[in-house]
Amino acid sequence: MSEKRPFYITTPIYYPSGNPHIGHCYSTIACDVIARMKRMQGYDVMFLTGTDEHGQKIEKKAEELGTTPKAYVDEIVANFKKLWSTLGISYDRFIRTTDDYHIESVQKIFRQLYDKGYIYKSEYKGKYCTPCESFWTESQLVDGKCPDCGREVTDASEEAYFFKLSQFAPKLKELLLDEEKDFLNPKSRVNEMINNFIEPGLQDLCVSRTSFTWGIPVDFDEGHIVYVWIDALSNYITALGYLNDKYNDFDKYWPADMHVMAKEIVRFHSLIWPAILMALDLPLPKKVYGHGWITFGEGGGKMSKSKGNVVDPFILSERYGVDSLRYHLLREMVFGSDCPYSNEQMFMRYNSDLANDLGNLVSRTVAMTVKYFDGTLPAHKEFNGSDEELLSMADELPSFVDETFSSLRFSEGLEKIFRVIARANKYIDENEPWILAKDEAKKPRLAAVLYNLLDTVRRCAILLTPVMPHICPEIFEQIGADESVTTWDAASQRHLLAADVTVSKGRVLFPRLDVEKEIAELEAMAAPARELPEEPLKDITNFDNFAALDLRAVKVISCEKVPKSDKLLKFIVDDGFGERQVLSGIAKYYEPEQLVGKTLAMIVNLAPRKMMGLESNGMIMSVRDGDKFRVVEFADDIKAGADIS
Repeated sequence: MSEKRPFYITTPIYYPSGNPHIGHCYSTIACDVIARMKRMQGYDVMFLTGTDEHGQKIEKKAEELGTTPKAYVDEIVANFKKLWSTLGISYDRFIRTTDDYHIESVQKIFRQLYDKGYIYKSEYKGKYCTPCESFWTESQLVDGKCPDCGREVTDASEEAYFFKLSQFAPKLKELLLDEEKDFLNPKSRVNEMINNFIEPGLQDLCVSRTSFTWGIPVDFDEGHIVYVWIDALSNYITALGYLNDKYNDFDKYWPADMHVMAKEIVRFHSLIWPAILMALDLPLPKKVYGHGWITFGEGGGKMSKSKGNVVDPFILSERYGVDSLRYHLLREMVFGSDCPYSNEQMFMRYNSDLANDLGNLVSRTVAMTVKYFDGTLPAHKEFNGSDEELLSMADELPSFVDETFSSLRFSEGLEKIFRVIARANKYIDENEPWILAKDEAKKPRLAAVLYNLLDTVRRCAILLTPVMPHICPEIFEQIGADESVTTWDAASQRHLLAADVTVSKGRVLFPRLDVEKEIAELEAMAAPARELPEEPLKDITNFDNFAALDLRAVKVISCEKVPKSDKLLKFIVDDGFGERQVLSGIAKYYEPEQLVGKTLAMIVNLAPRKMMGLESNGMIMSVRDGDKFRVVEFADDIKAGADIS
């Protein structure tokens, strides 16, 4: 038996600055569909996804929440993995840039590039976008703002290492214009990269930072952190064991067959990543695909709760089925274009394609087989020329689906599959099985009609399996198709079902939705009748738990900002028994001098904890006021140490 051909596909590694949402789903579902298809075709697939966990934004977010960056990302990463499990994502490997083996490899890669002369030390002066973690020149800004996200930028100046990206401009242009390699798709992205970045002049790339600490240290220069480009992009090779001992399949799977991502990070993958690989003398990935965005609301804006546009993938999967959501996203998104999402459109697509066409075809065909033949077709059937149009349409599907799915043109492939499904429903009406059943002499023809329908369902369901991996096995069970006739190759062959196939009725696969009712229910979820506090009420507890807290009035003796922290204030307070130090994350809402002399509420018997290297003994109490926090104050005549009860 010949060895399986390897196939390596990757999603981007997602930035866990917040919990995953439906916008993260398309890239991952797209890769999952291709990975599943390639496995069915006999490939040895490596499907990689993961998270990009370093950077200033993560460090600041964790600081605001009073936790460590690692603890913060651990929680978010768990939610990513939970969502991928819910959506049936069959990844083979999940990489985190905080993994020890990745850190080891990145330090070695950085040193290699430095030793080869591709990295040098200088000083960065320019504009910096914190959300994108990107440096820009004045000329690259759009209306004075970040060209990627449109947010405000700040002046930045710091010692840094730079990668000689400018040196690779000619080779990158040649790569992008090579029609035989067809490196970057869709073609519109090629024009963007050349016209917007290469032609104006590629600039050397800042690849280290000294203004924050949450990242991979440059092991030969203390204080420098490897910046996102080399850290994040290298995951595609470190996850295979490049320069580490965690894995040993780099030679087997690299170069990647497909890197898949949304359009906003195409620049990093089609310019920076190939240049890094060229500098390392490593093969380049075969294909980079940059798809459009899922957009929300009118004009492609963000989702609107007032319109009931709830797009939580957990809710949608639970209410309407994981495969329904997977199908809708892939069917609606035309590759390369943005796709506006609405629940109403999903429900309409669900009813028309899944309930009316596919679900109806399966249930009608199985029901008629049970009704007219007690569930088992006779072995001999009468086929004729009137069957040829349906069978020929099914013959054309496998190669077309392979080609369109492999190039992320899922919408085209699915449209053609459902054209065959619609033709099969029409075939029922043309042949009128209920009329054939009345004449015993026409029973062989009736059996042939039902067999053609069952076999067409089999062939379509095989091709739909990568998209709807949970539903299709149920379809196979209902139509009596065993594993031997549901392989990918079997989709190309007619009449593989057993001649005397036995069907079995199952559940309704796609119950029709009342669109107005569903929208109303989602609106009720999204728009509560009254404005509720942002923090929900906690579970009922007993009085002893409350009594265990020692709440006191304290006098503020001094207050100052904590160096290198945008959030923390350091207090020295009098608790009635003496002085103590306490930290509070309210620096955004008060100047220190505003609080000196105030009488505040405080929990005084919490265990000490370290924050920014300082010990905090207790917790000053505050109240959320919209997007601000206000300390709980008492009148000046309340004595320090007064009990709050």
